[in-house]
Amino acid sequence: MSDPAPFAMPTRFDGGRDRVAVVVPGVGYSPARPLLHFARSVLLQHGWTVQELWWQIPDGFAQFTVDDRIAWVERQVAGAIEAEAGACRLVVGKSLGSLACGITADSNIPAAWLTPVLTNNHVAAALRRTMEPTLLIGGSADKLWDSRIAASLRHDVLEVPLADHGLELVDDAAGSVDVLRQVVSRLDRFIGSLDS
Repeated sequence: MSDPAPFAMPTRFDGGRDRVAVVVPGVGYSPARPLLHFARSVLLQHGWTVQELWWQIPDGFAQFTVDDRIAWVERQVAGAIEAEAGACRLVVGKSLGSLACGITADSNIPAAWLTPVLTNNHVAAALRRTMEPTLLIGGSADKLWDSRIAASLRHDVLEVPLADHGLELVDDAAGSVDVLRQVVSRLDRFIGSLDS
């Protein structure tokens, strides 16, 4: 039996009606992958409703200009936030999803960004002006993560030594599970801080 198609799986998980978290994927990192799956679990433990965003990357996306990629991601995320009619109180995003951090900054929505693209000037600038609670998690071996930029921001930062863009350790499956545990623990603490 083949895996179910994303459209056959639930994309909304009910918790608190007045608190919705939108979960935003990466290019090839769907909400079903470990980091976002466990982010959803933590959110549900804290009583949040979770709306997962599943997207189909357009053909030719690799040839889009940086500005066109940003605009496309922002349209997807803004649409998901607007669909919640003011109930969206948090965005949790992976990699490509962080191109929408300007949307969360301008909308005063807290965010948790997993492997944000800190090497992108738009992302770095948006994070500099973000005033709401924000968590950044990246790995020192990720070419899209910039340790200096992360350290210069006022946000909560977890940098995992030697972790790659998937927040995994090369040739170390058990170590990668330990990294996942660190990430889930930090997400739990961050999301819990929003409850108070």
